Amino acid sequence: MLSTFSALILGFILGMRHATDPDHVVAVTTIVGGQRSIARATGIGALWGIGHTVTILLVGGSILVFRLAIPPRLGLAMEFSVALMLIVLGVLSLTGRSAASALSPLRPVMVGFVHGLAGSAFVAMLVLGAIPSPVVGILYLLVFGVGTVAGMSLITTMIAIPSAYSLAKFTNVQRYLQLASGAVSVGLGIFLAHDVGIVNGLFGANPTWDPH
Repeated sequence: MLSTFSALILGFILGMRHATDPDHVVAVTTIVGGQRSIARATGIGALWGIGHTVTILLVGGSILVFRLAIPPRLGLAMEFSVALMLIVLGVLSLTGRSAASALSPLRPVMVGFVHGLAGSAFVAMLVLGAIPSPVVGILYLLVFGVGTVAGMSLITTMIAIPSAYSLAKFTNVQRYLQLASGAVSVGLGIFLAHDVGIVNGLFGANPTWDPH
């Protein structure tokens, strides 16, 4: 078993690592890829992390406190929601509708919230196996969320720096960035939807779910 201090340090590190998952990076890139303001892009990353943390605390905390078991079909459905969201974000970028909505703080929060649905069960199951105390477990989830906020803020800043520089030099590059991020988002969303819906059997008779 981990000590409380070790668990919290590990939670922060894993939270930062969690922010680098490909689907997370692709999702926020559709929002910040055309940003001229580095500070605004950093804020978008933080808002994504806040939305993600809220879901982790609500769903993961419920699993910890009430020792809930997530049925495979429900777990797959939560992951499928991420695939659908990536497709929607990609289509918005491809059609040029993402620029105005990116200014709304609600959008990155909701994107992070949906991503948290897919990851909350996995994080909570890890905590269940290593931390016997629900109170410490909830604290771990909170620190994990803080790490995710920090990690995503850093990632969006790194994305925004070359983007802002390019936009300052080349006025037409913003549309190309939106098209590229949109295409990647749609492609990844379709791949995940097929993997979850067909390969893992969300729409079949015998779904198999391996939280990750």
